[in-house]
Amino acid sequence: MDIYSTIVRFFQSGGVFMYPIVVVLVLGLAISLERYVYLTQAKVRNRMVWNQLMPLLMNGKYQQAVTTAQKSKTAMSRILTYGLARAKNATHRDDVETAMEEGLMEAVPRFEKRTHYVATFANIATLLGLLGTIMGLIQAFTAVSNANPAEKADMLSASISVAMNTTAFGLMVAIPLLLVYAVLQTKTTELVDSLEMASVKFLNVISEKVASKEAV
Repeated sequence: MDIYSTIVRFFQSGGVFMYPIVVVLVLGLAISLERYVYLTQAKVRNRMVWNQLMPLLMNGKYQQAVTTAQKSKTAMSRILTYGLARAKNATHRDDVETAMEEGLMEAVPRFEKRTHYVATFANIATLLGLLGTIMGLIQAFTAVSNANPAEKADMLSASISVAMNTTAFGLMVAIPLLLVYAVLQTKTTELVDSLEMASVKFLNVISEKVASKEAV
């Protein structure tokens, strides 16, 4: 109960700027949770699609691979569908690679969508905290300007202590949001790298199959 009352007292002492910081925290956490779930699900689904398509590609069952890829709406299936469609008529590896890069360029913005807002909210929380502290200091100096000289020091120190609560709360919101942003950036990078690796493996399989047919 003491912890709860301390938190409530700390929040109330911060002034009106504590409320917009709370709004920033809620929005940042909501976006972070949505992006984390989306990226985690995308990674799992892409892996499932790859595990389904790889055996078909290895066995030369391209039409069946196209049918399987078209049933899925994942980034992996979209990229491989581009590659399979171009592989039918392409005479060079670069043509297939270009088609798959096009699919990758369409997928990457979906992975990065809204993630940058998390870092923006972290910066906003810090700035709101500083602004709240500055406004609190202005009010404090204004209030003690006409006070009894004997009480000025005590009143000023108390007012400054209250004003600093806003900066402290802004930093308490900003630091976790920046950490979450780093996690989301890492997950996005890993996801894009896995798609690029899959594209290279796909190109190698296609090239080997074409080479073996020409050798025969």
